[in-house]
Order: sequence, then C-alpha cells, then structure tokens
Amino acid sequence: MSSPRFWLLALLLVATLASSCARRRRAKADTAVSTPTETRTPEEIRRENVRDLASVMAEELKLTDDQTSRIRRVLAATVEQVNAAQTKAGTDKAALTTALKRINAASEAQLRQIMTPAQYQLYQQRKPQIQQKLREQRATN
Repeated sequence: MSSPRFWLLALLLVATLASSCARRRRAKADTAVSTPTETRTPEEIRRENVRDLASVMAEELKLTDDQTSRIRRVLAATVEQVNAAQTKAGTDKAALTTALKRINAASEAQLRQIMTPAQYQLYQQRKPQIQQKLREQRATN
C-alpha cells in the first residue's frame, strides 16, 4: 500500500479533482471575453466534479446508491481539504505534497470502508480507466 505507484495514482486522483477547478476557471476566463457562457461559481464546479467522479465510479464499480452517496461526501470533503492545503501551502511544494499524501491516505481509507473488498480491489485496478472516463466526460461538457 505504500508503493510509489500507489502514491502516484492516489495523488493523480486528488490532483485531478483539485486541478479541474483551476482549469475550468482559467478556460472560463479565456472564453468569457469572446463568447457569453453560463456563470458557475467555483463551488458549483467542485460539486459537479465530485458528482461526475462518483457517477463514473458507481458505473465502473457497480456501487449501490448508498455507497455512491457516501463516496460523494468523501470526495467533496477531500476536494475541500485539498483546496485548503493548496491555499495554506502557497508556493511550498514540499508542504503541499506532504498534505496531499495525508489527505489522500485518509480519503482512500474512507473509500475502502465504504466499498466491498472486491469493489475496492477493482477500484485500485481501474483508477486509470476511471480517470480517463472522467476526462472524456469533461471534454464533452
């Protein structure tokens, strides 16, 4: 569980959730001048990202409605913690990496408790596919 590959995948999952907000804000700022777009707050974008990730996980892992709801709450809390860590760390990359590892370990532990052992094992195996599916969903939205 402490292998470099695990941490890399775990950080990628957290970074995907956290950085998507910044990319969307930046893309929105770029297009706001030339084309009218709907206005969404960063909070709405975060909720949408969490919902999308939980939906992809539910589909891939055959989660129950209760599991999906609980996972949404975990992911939402994780995003909030990541955003707070980014704000607190500022430009201190070492502090941010340490905080992200801690946040990710706690998030993974919660996900493991929510999923069955078979679902969690499948989740570990399919993380790259889940992330790719999420990227594809965002590209079409």
